[in-house]
Amino acid sequence: MKKLMTAALATLALTFAGVGTAGAVTDGELDGEGHPYVGLMVAQDGDGNPMWRCSGTLISPTVFLTAGHCTDGADHVEIWFDADVEGGIPDNGYPLTGDASGTPYTHPDYDDAAFYLADLGLVVLDEPVDMDTYGELPVAGQLDQYATKRGQNTVFFTAVGYGLQESFPSAAAWKENNERVRMVSYPKLNQINGGIVGDFSLLLSNNAHTGGTCFGDSGGPNFIKDTNVIAGVTSFGLNSTCGGTGGVFRVDQAEELAWIAGYM
Repeated sequence: MKKLMTAALATLALTFAGVGTAGAVTDGELDGEGHPYVGLMVAQDGDGNPMWRCSGTLISPTVFLTAGHCTDGADHVEIWFDADVEGGIPDNGYPLTGDASGTPYTHPDYDDAAFYLADLGLVVLDEPVDMDTYGELPVAGQLDQYATKRGQNTVFFTAVGYGLQESFPSAAAWKENNERVRMVSYPKLNQINGGIVGDFSLLLSNNAHTGGTCFGDSGGPNFIKDTNVIAGVTSFGLNSTCGGTGGVFRVDQAEELAWIAGYM
């Protein structure tokens, strides 16, 4: 997830001028086998060197959905589906050889200078991964219903990812909260169709009561309530300690669904 260092600016352009990509589930709990189709991906360069890690969702045997800032600039991707990738080191091949590998593709409208406007990426796997269940895509405009209902904060989502469990100002604090395990939390809806998120993102809560996302959760799914329907992918955060709120790029937009369909 990217972070927004200047949160209270006057215009949308200025608001997102310092935004940064997101990371890991905070104030959550171990997912175990709750979402086995959510995986940890490592982006690699042309020589196979690891560059960064993100989260994402297998939406078919051969297509893995993640964020655009997770695929942009990568030549190759390796993916792990273990609930505890950290515990498997070095036996599971992390960070070089995963359970699946594939070619990354980034949304054609993606621009790193304004990543939050088209923050969507895919990995097409070299070989299919068969599972009993996969993440499901929403229908176009499915989330708009929440913009017209009162009591938005009663609408919750299920965020899943492999990012930091906590983030602190201390330069070394990440070392104790950086286990590569699949976590889950249940953030509430704070903003949709307006404010700083326009119609391209959701703003979800991130606090000790509901949990949220942090660094390393980028690209991970935010499911609608307790379903396996993906509302959007973890995209950005508003501060360096992953507190307050988190931004989710919406998948329920006709143009995004059409782009994904071209790879299915």
